[in-house]
Amino acid sequence: MERAVRLAPSGDLALVASFGNEISEVLNIEVRSLMLALEKSNVEGIVEMTPTYCSLMIHYDPLRIGYQALCEKVLETLDVLDEIELPQPRVIEIPTLYGGEVGPDLEYVAKHNGLTAEQVVEIHVSGTYRIYMLGFTPGFPYLGGMDKRIATPRLQTPRTKIIGGSVGIAGAQTGIYPIDSPGGWQIIGRTPVALYDPLLEVPILLKTGEYIRFVQIDQDTFDRLSSERIRGTAERRA
Repeated sequence: MERAVRLAPSGDLALVASFGNEISEVLNIEVRSLMLALEKSNVEGIVEMTPTYCSLMIHYDPLRIGYQALCEKVLETLDVLDEIELPQPRVIEIPTLYGGEVGPDLEYVAKHNGLTAEQVVEIHVSGTYRIYMLGFTPGFPYLGGMDKRIATPRLQTPRTKIIGGSVGIAGAQTGIYPIDSPGGWQIIGRTPVALYDPLLEVPILLKTGEYIRFVQIDQDTFDRLSSERIRGTAERRA
């Protein structure tokens, strides 16, 4: 299969391989396949790889591999992408308390879309969301697949602090803030799941290519799970 890939430098220490410029599951699979193929090839000089929606940033050590040599290696690797089998993705359930103090923008999202708050929650929990990329803060998942009926613009003035675990909407995307941070997403709820814990051997819970389902919980369940500091609930194979 012939692929249209654009290679370009990003500063002096990184190469970006771009498969397109849109949010597409097909393109994202190409990105993840290239990353896995390069990992299996153990290319000398690659330091780290960062996947995004439709591109892969490859950080490298120029004392061990030059830019042109890395480009050639990437182009060679494209020929074997059809042979790459990606691991079966997990579907992770994220218990979430909606509205009230933990979801101050739920009513606005409902009003903006001509819905009730209950309808917004019903639509939000009905989806299965693909993790296209992680970024912004450690472990922040950018999720695709949200129903456009609840799409809502970002806040005009971002908040200086959003509590870790907050579930938000920005445009046609939904996501989860892993840690306390500034942010401009419309906050509709909060999860007690710890998406990021720097004290653990694997500090980030989620991975690109996995899927999330939100599960509505009540206040008592939220309080109980918060006290247990959980890392996730039941995981299922997709």
